[in-house]
Amino acid sequence: MGADTANLMLLSFAWIAYAALHSGLASLGLKRAVAAHLPRLVPAYRLVYNLVASLALLPIFGLVVDRPGVWLWRWKGPGAWVMNGLALVAAGILVAWPAGYDLGEFLGWRQLRTRRGMAEDLEPFRISTLHRFVRHPWYSLFLVILWTRDMNAARLVSAGWITVYFIVGSWLEERKLLARFGVAYRDYMDRVPGLLPRPWRTLSRAEAQRLEGRR
Repeated sequence: MGADTANLMLLSFAWIAYAALHSGLASLGLKRAVAAHLPRLVPAYRLVYNLVASLALLPIFGLVVDRPGVWLWRWKGPGAWVMNGLALVAAGILVAWPAGYDLGEFLGWRQLRTRRGMAEDLEPFRISTLHRFVRHPWYSLFLVILWTRDMNAARLVSAGWITVYFIVGSWLEERKLLARFGVAYRDYMDRVPGLLPRPWRTLSRAEAQRLEGRR
């Protein structure tokens, strides 16, 4: 086995371990166990979860930088302008348009400030403008940024595992959403695609409001 292959296998293992950690910490079962046995930690759980998830990425990024492998493709000329333009648009939307998410809730500041002791999330069923086109707009936008970059071997392996995890993670997330919102969310899933927008599968504003009213 060559050094490059070993490095890519190590990187793959790191991404798999990260996905297991991330999903495990996000599971409702673990949060309920913490609420039952360590209730004082519950208000800070989401904030600590985000911190751990962010710090756990650092050694993986270190592998990508230190052991990049060979270049597979690099955008040049008009292609580079197109790809960089797409990435900038996606990044701009991510920064300027939070896609209907309550950032205080998402980051964990609200739970900590209000000393909330519940394991379950309290965000209502809300269909933002972006959610009328895809069910997971943040994942979709991150994928645009990811796949418009120049690719070496380490980046390609990382992009592949991140894409797989977004697909699996969105499925796990939607199991919880179906349990919370029932038929309304099932109807939403039937109407709107998960990650790849399709012009013939969108919701009008009025249709989105009707679905929200059925929660």
